[in-house]
Amino acid sequence: MNGCTRLYLARHGEVNGDGRKRYNGHTDVDITGNGVLQMEALRDRLKDEPIAAVYSSDLMRSVKGAKIINGPHEAALAIRPEFRERGVGVWEGLTWEDIEGLYPDEWKAWLGDIVHFKPMGGESLLEVSGRVLPALKDILRENFGKEIVLIGHGGVNRVILADALGLGLDKIFRIEQRYGGLNIIDYYEDGIPVVKLLNG
Repeated sequence: MNGCTRLYLARHGEVNGDGRKRYNGHTDVDITGNGVLQMEALRDRLKDEPIAAVYSSDLMRSVKGAKIINGPHEAALAIRPEFRERGVGVWEGLTWEDIEGLYPDEWKAWLGDIVHFKPMGGESLLEVSGRVLPALKDILRENFGKEIVLIGHGGVNRVILADALGLGLDKIFRIEQRYGGLNIIDYYEDGIPVVKLLNG
């Protein structure tokens, strides 16, 4: 890419659930049949790109997507636990309505400070950023001038995109990340990233 490293950043496919907004966090849920189709569509979209490496978190929903995407490329596939979704501790597996009902004070505290608040046994967004962004810098440095894929998670992808766009972590929920959505970020030699596609 001549001084530019291209990151294809995608969210994993649809996961098993009842259709309500739910914090899966570190819970290792699988993708649905529709989630597989979403990953196959993304595979077909990227099949002619010169992908040098494919990365995923160590959670099944990310790994499965990464393996599907990598099919036509047979590139190096690396599983990096640093790209795990945010751990939400006692909130794992609960819907937003569940949390608001069971942990009303904590829910209000989260809404009041989404950057620093962490549920019991979970992580803050600041802590997630502190593990995701250094790992991202590592893989960009390792693949300078190449094109790479990262199959991430809603929260992880928002952290990466907010960083690329120069937004504070308190703004990450202004960025939509649908299941199977694709983002493209070009990282230039001078360190300035350019977001070419968002939630495509």
